[in-house]
Amino acid sequence: MFNLNFNSDIGIDLGTATVLVYVKGQGIVLKEPSVVAINKDTNSILSVGEEARGMLGRTPGNIIAIRPLREGVISDYDITERMLKYFITKAIGKPALFGMKPQIAVCVPSNVTEVERRAVEDATRQAGARKVFVIEEPIAAAIGAGIDISRACGSMVVDIGGGTTDVAVISLGGTVVSQSIKIAGDNFDEAIVRYMRKKHNLLIGERSAEELKIHIGTAFDRTIPVSMDVRGRNLVTGLPRTITVTSDEMMEALNESVAAIVETVHNVLENTPPELASDIADRGIVMTGGGSLLYGLDKIITNRTGINAIIAEEAISCVATGTGQYIEFATSAIGSELISRGTDKKSRRHRYYD
Repeated sequence: MFNLNFNSDIGIDLGTATVLVYVKGQGIVLKEPSVVAINKDTNSILSVGEEARGMLGRTPGNIIAIRPLREGVISDYDITERMLKYFITKAIGKPALFGMKPQIAVCVPSNVTEVERRAVEDATRQAGARKVFVIEEPIAAAIGAGIDISRACGSMVVDIGGGTTDVAVISLGGTVVSQSIKIAGDNFDEAIVRYMRKKHNLLIGERSAEELKIHIGTAFDRTIPVSMDVRGRNLVTGLPRTITVTSDEMMEALNESVAAIVETVHNVLENTPPELASDIADRGIVMTGGGSLLYGLDKIITNRTGINAIIAEEAISCVATGTGQYIEFATSAIGSELISRGTDKKSRRHRYYD
């Protein structure tokens, strides 16, 4: 069912794993996996989103289900553009037919190159945007979490998505210190697949690994361990096999990835100016993104830094919500002044393309 809403600004969280679309005045109207199924013989799109995700690992030779984004950036420009066009049309109809193209804000990881940033902007414009705002994910996450980024006060955001983890200290509408690593939700899944292969000689798929991560994944000791059955292919016999996996095993599997994220948070704090570090100690660290929901990740960050880590409400949709709201901030008087002022190179990067 396609909506018909031609006067709304749109915010798009163009995630490695999931695309969320925020429409002004309506909130999140679309949330679907960033997966596209292609017929290689005709180069035509068979399905997009949830339906295409269901085809992963289950397609014949002439059909491929792919993710056109990897580690937060576009890996297949043409497919990304077509996917975006589909999602925009599904969210608001076909505005181009009525001469009412929307303004669209789209987010990117904080460490993307200018070429990668331009690719996102071009793909969004080709997909039907009148004006494109490109915003770094920590800024969007902060806005979506309800932080007033225009204040002269330090706020720290840890956004753990599908392909990247972005850690940033924000003040006066810009990023003061930031670091982005290509370890996030997808890496959690891959770590679980590797662990199951090494420890149990069991080959499981991405979806099974994700289910384990969501239901029993843990970064910190649970008071009461939990377990879950998982089915895969025994690498010795080649036959299907079901085993029971515990949360303690998941903590062992995820230990390396979790340690890398915690170390990144520590590094950013080390490079934060003293006054802003004091603000963060008072206000706490705000965690957003689906990866932040991993059990105990907030506790292990709190233990390592001594600063209270808080998971934002609606953590998964914070970036999409903030991306949509950013248009209002960017077009306001104070927003325009802060963005154009650009006290450093990073803050100047929060601009729009017209």
